[in-house]
Amino acid sequence: MSEQIFKLGEDWLTVGKALSIAKGNTSLIITDEAVKKISESWDIVQQIVDKGHPVYGINTGFGPLCTTKISKSETSVLQSNILQSHSVGVGKPIEKDIAKLMLILKAQSLAKGYSGIALNTLERIIWHIENNAIPVVPSQGSVGASGDLAPLSHLFLPLIGLGKVSYNNEIITSEILFKKTGLKPIALGPKEGLALINGTQFIAAHAVKVVAKFHALLAQADIIGAMMIEGLQGSVKPFYNELHALRPFKGNIHVAKRVKKLLKGSEIMEDHIDCEKVQDPYSIRCIPQVHGASRNTWLHLKELVEVELNSVTDNPVIINKELTISGGNFHGQPLAMALDYACLAASEIGNISDRRIYLALEGNNPGVPKLLMKDTGINSGYMILQYTTAALASENKGLCFPSSADSIPTSLGQEDHVSMGSIGGRKALQVLGNVEKILAIELLTAAQAFEFRKPLKSGIFLDEVHNAVRDQVPFACKDRVFANDIEKGIQMIRNKTILKVVERVQKEHGISLTTKYSNEFEVY
Repeated sequence: MSEQIFKLGEDWLTVGKALSIAKGNTSLIITDEAVKKISESWDIVQQIVDKGHPVYGINTGFGPLCTTKISKSETSVLQSNILQSHSVGVGKPIEKDIAKLMLILKAQSLAKGYSGIALNTLERIIWHIENNAIPVVPSQGSVGASGDLAPLSHLFLPLIGLGKVSYNNEIITSEILFKKTGLKPIALGPKEGLALINGTQFIAAHAVKVVAKFHALLAQADIIGAMMIEGLQGSVKPFYNELHALRPFKGNIHVAKRVKKLLKGSEIMEDHIDCEKVQDPYSIRCIPQVHGASRNTWLHLKELVEVELNSVTDNPVIINKELTISGGNFHGQPLAMALDYACLAASEIGNISDRRIYLALEGNNPGVPKLLMKDTGINSGYMILQYTTAALASENKGLCFPSSADSIPTSLGQEDHVSMGSIGGRKALQVLGNVEKILAIELLTAAQAFEFRKPLKSGIFLDEVHNAVRDQVPFACKDRVFANDIEKGIQMIRNKTILKVVERVQKEHGISLTTKYSNEFEVY
């Protein structure tokens, strides 16, 4: 397979491409055209300094010091100082892959040629990406408005020989990195420090991770929900195309068609086609509406994120020789609000999953014993697993308060409205982590209920999914340490095991679960 190439500043960056670059599967290049734009922007900054006309961040102070003029001889010192003074982050460091995404997203923005940085500065950032020398970035300290100032300052301290990096599986100082690699500190020119730390790359990198993780969980939630329908012998009619054509939300139609195809050819479904049950509880019957609404939310976030990945979000922006604009492209509100929306949508996937787990334990479904175990009394069965999902679902509800609803003025009132999108991004990932655990428990619960339908078979998809679960977790005839089962289930969710099973079955049988909206609901 030939190596993929991404042209910084020219190619359209998607979530999928950003992740591919971060994994080392796609290489970055700067074309001659991009070099020309970067050089022209750099030259304009030098002209501004030579002329002495005050332009924010180039020859003035920052924030409330915007009226303080800086002499030509001090403009470079100003840029080094800003990285140091703004490196005030606290808390546990963010994950290495998120920090690497921050570097990638910043490189894409700078390569567009509107930021006034030197080519060698961008090349050094690319060196860090390609050599996996990833700066250590604290998780707390950004309010998500004048750019993600604190985390971006920490991200770029290594350029000037300060801060720490993760390199060859150890955390070392930049000084040690330079000794190991022969690198030397970069002397930042006018505006470069501000261009580096002004932007939304902390928020956007978290959003990329949210889009990818949420996508995987949504796809798995449909499959697990379908298995639970089988286990509890729910009706397939709520998934008919005829119903959803009357309320044609993209997500609803997509989920309904997927679930209906997963149930196709099932002996279990055929077995109760003439049963007396009129309708199922909402957590079964309304899977298309609830999962679908979360799908629509995910799609909204993905579309906004990919606009952001291809935007210039620092300040001021060098348009041309005649026009430099000090504006607000650094403000995180566009992603902050969408991340809060996604946080709520992810929480709801966990919420309805918990309800299906509870439903499976009630013992109101013929053939499926109470607590999913025949010999209860001496055994508690699956009762306490639902306590865990209830705790996780409740925790998620508390995390759903929108971060973007808050704003605390900073910079002596100069930055009087901030987005708090950095908090929203971190919180959304926390919620998704909880949803992983809830879905893992539903997967185990659905597989246990599914077992009681034997010797009836499901369709080709769910039988294989059930087999994959049983490869990891055996049927429970009596109580055991279920935490071990749950951990195996969580690993299956994180490793996308059941998605891989479904993909394999599709290839083997030439059957597709795709819908007319499938392309929109993919990560490219």
